[in-house]
This record gives sequence, structure tokens and C-alpha cells, in this order.
Amino acid sequence: MTPRTGRHFLQIPGPTNVPDQVLRAMAAPTIDHRGPEFSALTLRLLDAIKPVFGTDGPVVIYPASGTGAWEAALVNTLSPGDRVLCFETGHFATLWREMARALGLEVDGDFVAGDWRHGADPDVLAEKLAADKERAVKAVCVVHNETSTGVTSRIAEIRQAMDAADHPALLLVDTVSSLGSIDYRHDEWGVDVTVAGSQKGLMLPPGLSFNAVSRKALDASRTARLPKAFWDWQPIIEANRLGSFAYTPATNLFYGLEEALRMLAAEGLPSVYARHARHGAATRAAVRGWGLDVLCADEREASGSLTAVLVPDGHDADKVRGIILDRFDMSLGAGLGRLGGRVFRIGHLGNFNDLSLAGTLAGVQMGLELAGVPVDSGGLGAALDLMRSE
Repeated sequence: MTPRTGRHFLQIPGPTNVPDQVLRAMAAPTIDHRGPEFSALTLRLLDAIKPVFGTDGPVVIYPASGTGAWEAALVNTLSPGDRVLCFETGHFATLWREMARALGLEVDGDFVAGDWRHGADPDVLAEKLAADKERAVKAVCVVHNETSTGVTSRIAEIRQAMDAADHPALLLVDTVSSLGSIDYRHDEWGVDVTVAGSQKGLMLPPGLSFNAVSRKALDASRTARLPKAFWDWQPIIEANRLGSFAYTPATNLFYGLEEALRMLAAEGLPSVYARHARHGAATRAAVRGWGLDVLCADEREASGSLTAVLVPDGHDADKVRGIILDRFDMSLGAGLGRLGGRVFRIGHLGNFNDLSLAGTLAGVQMGLELAGVPVDSGGLGAALDLMRSE
């Protein structure tokens, strides 16, 4: 392999590039996680993380991946045999459904199939809930930003559909690739459990996951009968009151989380969301300029954190990715599940700016041309024009 110079372009939709100041923060010596210094850090973090979720309620932090937080959301609120309504918006929505089934929940009768190009449909949800005369559905599971497709579901409208039906089901939402990059409002939108991870918009390495929890979800946790021990909210929230945990926390990741939250607060969350939306729009302008299609079929649902690009029939998206990695030392996301070989995914989230996006799109354009994909060379210029004008 040719020796590499410069930095690697990590343009997958997570894990994202970790800022230097976050890396430096994590390099501090590990301290006693039962001591007063760590207790003070924990109390600061539990307060500082709330605005990112848009909540005044508790946020539970686990030393786990987002998959662990999925499980925690389910086992803390539901009982064996409970019916759960799931929307198939992409690969990760499908995995969450499979987890629910494995835990003993009933998901097949209330599964809403999808084409992986659209988000969860509020009108379909309204029909499903109206038909549930016995109020047997106990939870609705939706992925806010589907990492495999670049499609963002309209959670506020999902909640409106639930309220219009006067349905008591809990609303569980995955924000793994949207938290800290796309506008999200746990309290205002009436979400009961929000699931998140550290490795995307929060600009950390993998290793932390989160549940933001509503009062209604806390009440449900007191009667939920799915087995749980490590994931149980109650002892964690109780320990958190004094700045401690019911398990050994990921101490050095907490140092990084505090620095990442400082960065988000300094930029201002509205500015963070606007930056991501702008980069998403510029990326889609490039894709259209190349003469290719964005996987997301509804512009209202286009993601600010990643863009999935469809390659033309007869071409292999993985070949394009391989050429770009080999020639330009840039990693792009692969197509997952049914999208394997059909799409590549450009991550534009986290610690990212205009020149980062310009370099990314230049590498993609050259890779497409080298792979023999017929593209118009004006794609990069279209993105630059948009960024210059805003």
C-alpha cells in the first residue's frame, strides 16, 4: 500500500471525527469513580446533557453502544407479550424490531413495512391507532434519523397523530445519528424514551449510550415485567442523585463528553442544527449536479447528518467506495441490508466545516469518475455555489 500522507477522511455516518480538544480531555488521568471529584463531574454532565435532548427530565448514561440503549428503552417500559408498533424505515429500524421480538414482545402484527426511502408516516400511524380499539399497542418505536438511508422521520407529526387518536402508547425514538446534529425536542414532542449514542453528533468515540426518560416512562418502569438488571433505570437514577452510578462508568469518556458539550453550547444548538442542514443541502446539490439520485425520496425528510447516494444500475457502490479509500484515503459508509452495493453514504456530521465538506465531495467526484460511473463534473461546483451563497 502506498504510504499515506495527510489525515484520513472519516466520512462514514459515525463514528465521526473526534475533535482534538475532546481527545486531549480524554487523555487526563483516570480518577476514583467513587470520589468527590468524579461525583461533581457526573452532576455537571447530567445537567449539561439535558439541553441536547431538549428535556428537563432524567437522562440515563450507560457504558454501552446505542444498541444497549435500545434494549434499556424496551425492558424498562414493557412486559412480555406487549404489542409494539414499529416502522420499517431502514436497516436499524429493522434491527430494533428484531430485538423487540427476541425480548418476547409482539411486533409482527403491528409492523409497518416501508421502502427505505421515506420516514415513518403519521397518517398510517393514525390509521393503526384508530383501529386499536382495545388500546393493546403499548409502544410506538420510530428511528428519528435512519443511519442506513439518510431519511429523517417527522417526530412532531408522529406525536400529533398519537394525540389526535387519544392513544396511551409510549413513544420510543432512536436519535443515534441525529442527537447533536438535527433539531430534536424530547419534552416538546412528547417523546417518552429517547435513545442515543456518543459516537456521532456528540463527537466522541463509541462507548456511551443514553436514555432520556419522560415521567410517563418512569411510571411505566415501575410495573414493566421484562427482565432487567444492568439496564434498570431505577438504581441508576437513584445513584445519580449523589453523582454516582450503579456500575463502573466510562470515566475518561465522561471527560470527553464534558468537552463536547462545551463545544456544542459555545456554538449554540440552533447554529449546530443550521450548519448540519446547510451541509446536507450542499451534499444533495452535489449529488443532483452529478446526475445521481439521493435515496431519500421526500425533501422534507432529507437528513442533515448524512446522505445516501444511489449508484446507477450496472455499477457497484462498494467498488466506488473501494477506489475512494485506496486512492484518496477516505472512508464512506456502505449500503446496509437490502441496500448493499446499491448506495454509498456520505457522513457530514459532528466536527465538520465547509472545507471538510468540499474535500469530501471532491474525493467522491473523483472516485465516481475513476469507477466509470457516468457523472457530470458540475456536482462539486453546485455544492460550492450553495455554500458560498449562505
